[in-house]
Amino acid sequence: MNLQGENVTLRAIELEDLPILQKWANNPEIQNWLGGWHFPTSMEDQKKWFAALDVKSLNQRFVIEIEDMGVIGTANLVNIDWKNRNAFHGMLLGDKDIRGKGYAKDTVMTIMKYAFEELGLERLDGSMIEYNKASLKFYLEKCGWKEEGRQRNWYFRKNKFWDKIIVGITRKDYFELIESNKK
Repeated sequence: MNLQGENVTLRAIELEDLPILQKWANNPEIQNWLGGWHFPTSMEDQKKWFAALDVKSLNQRFVIEIEDMGVIGTANLVNIDWKNRNAFHGMLLGDKDIRGKGYAKDTVMTIMKYAFEELGLERLDGSMIEYNKASLKFYLEKCGWKEEGRQRNWYFRKNKFWDKIIVGITRKDYFELIESNKK
């Protein structure tokens, strides 16, 4: 089942998507904005990662696809906790030229709709490096998320430690956002 937004389709990752995903995984500019430890990724490593994807997993990953453009990024719901009904969400838009055109908001709204209206989750969490002001502003101002905390000196980038900003949205927040967008 694909997840359909206004302009984006979120679908399962396919073998033919691996070259673009590997390109993004090895792009220092993109990886500078993301958390985690980043080593160069070979195609063999990319294939092993792909082989471990499973529809029954608590980590669900999607490519973001636009009809006339193809794959433009990735989105996920990971660390799904069915007992407590929450998950972690992340997103990556690969090409700088497609940013600022509404695809990110369409993606996040589609993920939230799926998480809250289809899966019945109570909340979604996310995080970003403190210097990623554009993402923080985007999630807080355009998508209804709230800043919920900070973990000091979490990321090491550019020969310096940076804080991790923790954000989240609840089911209630999401439905209030939907109502306010109708007005």
